Amino acid sequence: MFVDIGGKPACLVCGGNVAVNKEYNIRRHYETKHEDKYKDLNIQQKQQKVEELKKSLVSQQTMFKKAKSQSEAVVKASYIVAEEIAKSARPFTEGEFLKSCMVKVCDVVCPDKKQAFLNVSLSRNTIADRVCDLATDLQGQLIEKGKDFIAYSLAVDESTDTTDTAQLAVFIRGVDSSLCVTEELLGIKSMHGTTTGKDIFEEVSKCVNDMKLPWDKLTGLTTDGAPAMCGEKSGLVGRMREKMQRENCTCELTVYHCIIHQESLCGKALKMEHVMSTVTQTVNFIRARALNHRQFQSFLEEIQSELGDVPYHTEVRWVSKEKVLNRFFELREEICPFMESKGKDSTVIRDEKWLHELAFLCDITKHLTALNLQLQGWNRVITDMYDAVKAFQAKLRLWEIQMQQGNLCHFPCCQTITSQASNAAFPNAHFADKLSTLRAEFTRRFADFEAQKFNLELFSNPFAVDAEKAPANIQMELIELQCNSTLKAKYDTVGPAQFPSFIPETMPQLRLQAARMLCMFGSTYLCEQLFSLMKMNKNAHRSRLTDEHLHSTLRVSTTQNLTPNINELVAKKRCQTSHKDKMT
Repeated sequence: MFVDIGGKPACLVCGGNVAVNKEYNIRRHYETKHEDKYKDLNIQQKQQKVEELKKSLVSQQTMFKKAKSQSEAVVKASYIVAEEIAKSARPFTEGEFLKSCMVKVCDVVCPDKKQAFLNVSLSRNTIADRVCDLATDLQGQLIEKGKDFIAYSLAVDESTDTTDTAQLAVFIRGVDSSLCVTEELLGIKSMHGTTTGKDIFEEVSKCVNDMKLPWDKLTGLTTDGAPAMCGEKSGLVGRMREKMQRENCTCELTVYHCIIHQESLCGKALKMEHVMSTVTQTVNFIRARALNHRQFQSFLEEIQSELGDVPYHTEVRWVSKEKVLNRFFELREEICPFMESKGKDSTVIRDEKWLHELAFLCDITKHLTALNLQLQGWNRVITDMYDAVKAFQAKLRLWEIQMQQGNLCHFPCCQTITSQASNAAFPNAHFADKLSTLRAEFTRRFADFEAQKFNLELFSNPFAVDAEKAPANIQMELIELQCNSTLKAKYDTVGPAQFPSFIPETMPQLRLQAARMLCMFGSTYLCEQLFSLMKMNKNAHRSRLTDEHLHSTLRVSTTQNLTPNINELVAKKRCQTSHKDKMT
């Protein structure tokens, strides 16, 4: 009356195990514990009893396996829902609402499965714990990936949340030995006191040390250009360089001011705030008061205007400026009579000189916005971003020449103004000077990228650079690369961004040089995107969200290259349903 379970003999009657699989041990167990109960049975009866006990054992094993499988599925489902809640910036209490919806749907679609849905724990505390587990797992994966990085760079920015707590975001872009890029959130730190360069440096250093990253592989640092960030002595940049010197790092730290931020600052060199202020005041008069807004919409309907409403402009949202200017320019003829009907002076808006400046500002802002959008996004290679800036500088040079000649083919709003009957001549020379000033500002602000011109060209097209101008440690490998026709054909096929992974391992210095360029951040776009998510998660209705839960939510919602190991997390959990869920 014994069966083998997991390599050990188990009694079918009492379920006990025998230490040694020998006939003597099995016989002694039976004779001492069960012989009196079954001694009166004959052989056939005993065989029948054994078969019954076997069937009972199989039934129990099946039931336990099914229960375990269902319990694991219940926990896994709670992790999946928690991940979706975190990614969608929903409050943790949404889990209970989702469960209520699922149970009601189950009542209609599959009522026999209702208990399975009831067993899924989606309470507020459960969702919060699940999100923290997911974030911890992602952080552990990033630590493991960090061990293989041969070069990495950091993007650092700081912003305040709805409770005025300073949140410091640190993103990492690392490249491993196979030249695969990993771009993830390294850490986010809450700063409840001052935010000086020293404070920021200590938090960034803590992030690097917590992730066990070697300082000698730190290649680049990109910031938003604030004094606390870019100060060469007491700022983050200066302290990071001092830290690397103390760590005896041979690699030089390359520092960049966010390309997107600098591009936005370049637009201020036009000095056309007087035009923008008039537009903003007019739009605010229409939109700020509900009655004015309703009357303006009714006015557009009465004159059967094909254009819609005028949007708001927010200084922080740079892209909104182009939309506001463009719509204002299109509605300029409708806005003037409406403002006059409200007793407002519209002399400035009707002035031809001001309209010329408005048209020029609309066109150049549209071009600047197109460049801004081109520079945004994840996994952007810094050489591509700088190429876009260089292309825009070349366009500015062309536009300047064409503007002097009176050619407005790339300025449609200016063309519209000049095509209308006008007493004043279009000031081509004045706007050509504006374009010249803008081009000079681009050259000045992007001088740090120009200083890295050779390294950028070496990465973007290693077959075209002069080997004599290259560092001595890569000259021999560079010559071998340039003379390899197979690699040249591969470069022509896959392009600069994908080509480094095809550089043979016999050229380690070139691979390392490529890794250092691949890991560079061109902007702090990822930080800005995280701050947008932060505003959505920690808003006026969730102001009591703790720093731990906020950080965990942001890590889960911003991950790109990593995926939580939900199956491993489920295996570590004790798969039990709550008493509340059973009673529901």
